[in-house]
Amino acid sequence: MDRSSEIREFLRTRRARITPEQAGLAPHGGPRRVPGLRREEVAQLAGVSVDYYVRLERGRTQGVSETVLEAVARALQLDDAERAHLFDLTQPTTARTRRKRPLAPQRVHPVLYRTLDSLSVPAVVQGRRTDVLAANRLAYALYTDFEARPRRERNFARFVFLDEAARTLYTDWDQVASDCLAALRLYAGRHPDDPQLTELVGELSLRSDTFRRLWADHNVIAHTSGVKRLHHPLVGDLTLDFVALAVEGDPDQTLVIYTPEPASPSAEALSILASWSGTSTTGPRTSEQTHKPAG
Repeated sequence: MDRSSEIREFLRTRRARITPEQAGLAPHGGPRRVPGLRREEVAQLAGVSVDYYVRLERGRTQGVSETVLEAVARALQLDDAERAHLFDLTQPTTARTRRKRPLAPQRVHPVLYRTLDSLSVPAVVQGRRTDVLAANRLAYALYTDFEARPRRERNFARFVFLDEAARTLYTDWDQVASDCLAALRLYAGRHPDDPQLTELVGELSLRSDTFRRLWADHNVIAHTSGVKRLHHPLVGDLTLDFVALAVEGDPDQTLVIYTPEPASPSAEALSILASWSGTSTTGPRTSEQTHKPAG
């Protein structure tokens, strides 16, 4: 991915969403050609010259200091995920050169397989690019049998945007799609030279108009907790809280656990799904003995 264009579009879309009033500036008279803040207004808020900010927005980040980036982040009212994304995009060339080395294959630690086996609720080990590295049987029953798919298709973004079943499974599919893409965009800032990411984004852009439109928005999110609302074809409606836990030793790997409110209709529906899928007597479909590393 082209770093300069990524920086330009990210900063442009961030300032386009903020009005002068929201930024605490007195509105200028006359119509505006573009929505949101002008470049000179961002420069004023950040305490830098207009020329300096224009160079930054054009992707010319050599020598830019953390102090300036922090000031721009405050001026644009970036949240924590957006701030981290800005810093990723503007990393020095030397750091990016090191990242061009091939990424080591991801492996699921045996302890995680035992953890999946011990959980009575759906759980997924998610890796780079929203890849599904492992899951327990109840998670496969809840979503789809990723283990039965070709390895390159074991990916949540592909499932959300390309599988028609996802549109009926998620009751708020539009929000799920937006969040999934924003998480993928955040990953892209950390690994812009990942060839498998480039392949994934290219495929989804060609095959999904929604993905292509949302990708142009440059939104990012750190999706560490929240709520999933689903309508399962076998057990009906479920509302599940989820939390994504970082896996030690691999910053691009998380354990995502889904839990219903105790004694709720969702808990009852999940219990029925567990009985149907046989999770009371069997563990995760992907065993630590047969699992192969993912790229």
